[in-house]
Amino acid sequence: MKRKKIELWKKGEYRYPFAGDFLPNMEAYLHEDEEIRPAMIVVPGGGYSIVSPTEGEIVAKRFYEAGYQAFVLTYSTNTFQLEPLRTLPLRDISRAVRHVRKYAAEMNLQKDQIVCCGFSAGAHLVGSLAVHYEDMLLEGEPDSDVSNRPDATLLCYPVITSGSKAHLGSFDRLFGTDASEEELIWASLEKQVKPDTPPAFLWQTMTDETVPVENSILYAKACSDAGIPCELHLFMEGRHGMSLADEDWAAIRLGKDSIYTMMQQWQTLKTLNTQAPDRVPEMYHSAAKAETLREFSSEWTKASKDGWTQEKQHADASAMQWPDLALAWLDKILA
Repeated sequence: MKRKKIELWKKGEYRYPFAGDFLPNMEAYLHEDEEIRPAMIVVPGGGYSIVSPTEGEIVAKRFYEAGYQAFVLTYSTNTFQLEPLRTLPLRDISRAVRHVRKYAAEMNLQKDQIVCCGFSAGAHLVGSLAVHYEDMLLEGEPDSDVSNRPDATLLCYPVITSGSKAHLGSFDRLFGTDASEEELIWASLEKQVKPDTPPAFLWQTMTDETVPVENSILYAKACSDAGIPCELHLFMEGRHGMSLADEDWAAIRLGKDSIYTMMQQWQTLKTLNTQAPDRVPEMYHSAAKAETLREFSSEWTKASKDGWTQEKQHADASAMQWPDLALAWLDKILA
């Protein structure tokens, strides 16, 4: 396996408060043979507050093992409610798809077989690109002559609607607590599906305690109404954020390098500690002083767990089938 980091913005070009040295990027997991393969861009969730390691490397390697050239997108997030993100994450994923398609030959992949797989808020980001890929807000981006439309999307326990079944935190971090009705309608994906929206595979559990299952149902219905190829799997039980729902996920065996998705959190906290220390939450004072990403990850996890206990995670024999179901569906869609 060949690993490489792909930065999607140039230094000095990227603008977000206290971002430090962070630039939105992709971590690539590439086969080193000459076979031309489909591409899978994995987009972890985290409520637009973080980019969760639980849905990054572990998922990319699963699709790599299935024959894909795999990528993990670390996109812009609003960890400390510093400033609404608005369309910044959408620009990140748009650049990611264009980069993969532009350099398809160099990375031995099919430029017309690019799939985006998102989780929770990451699935909202994938869905946003699916319905808004031609949006005028993305004009003037680098390589705008290259299509940013995914050829298929996998939406895992997705944030979809800004209506009564919304995950409000995601929309607060995107647009602020005073978001306009126009912004919320634009970001309510079930209202934006069009005849040229890419095909979608969705899965979720009926007992999801964070994002109501109606989110998946609303998007699947919108796709059905628009004639978009779509497949929806609802599993009887399971918590939110199940990733692969397998033993590795349950035991938090995410890969020794999986914490790279936490780079923006570290850089932002470190920069805040230098430039505006009064804005560092007390619980993260130790994490703000970390000298390495690994030290930061340890301190962040320790601070985040103080004061609450989480039930032990369990693999689920039903839900862990979703990657195989998705791969079978993709064989039909990408044929």
